[in-house]
Amino acid sequence: MASNPLQGAQFVLAAHRIHQLPADQGAEVAFAGRSNAGKSSALNALTGHRGLARTSKTPGRTQQMVAFSMPSLAQGDGQPPLQVRLIDLPGYGYAKVPPELRDHWKQEIDAYLHQRRSLRGVVLIADIRHPLKEFDRMMLEFCFQTHLPCHLLLTKADKLSRGQAAQALAAMRKQFGVEGLQASVQVFSSSEGTGVEEAREAVVTFLRQPRE
Repeated sequence: MASNPLQGAQFVLAAHRIHQLPADQGAEVAFAGRSNAGKSSALNALTGHRGLARTSKTPGRTQQMVAFSMPSLAQGDGQPPLQVRLIDLPGYGYAKVPPELRDHWKQEIDAYLHQRRSLRGVVLIADIRHPLKEFDRMMLEFCFQTHLPCHLLLTKADKLSRGQAAQALAAMRKQFGVEGLQASVQVFSSSEGTGVEEAREAVVTFLRQPRE
């Protein structure tokens, strides 16, 4: 079994506003998605840390931007190790929260995506059983227009047969082609481990690449 490059992730802090996040240096990848799409489970599976991100039967537990530090990534050409983080963005669109808090999340996520210079890519989480929601489309469009790499995890693939999951993946790739989007996409299941290695590779690739 291959070693996990994301192993060793640790909780750092939960921020209500972007200026409360760790210093904007090094490299980080953000995880975004609706509150019931399985974002926390995906983070736990990728890091190999079952209790890293809180999971709950009640969606919307992530109500702040949560920063996780990871061991530094080695770089070639004699460069110093790269300081890296994962950022869990607030789950959006499902949680039963006051409208003013939901508006705050929207503003802070928008500010984070536009202003955070250490951001190298976004992992977008979406339930494979359902069409993309408005938030998902907004995130994909933003990443495409700003040349920010985006990797879409079609989660809960264990709820479908292998054939159905393959059809859903093919349909999503076709949809991307029709709409002119360039995000990468894969099938994923945190409970069965489907696609975990592929997703880890995508995250590490994002972290290693320079910001345009």
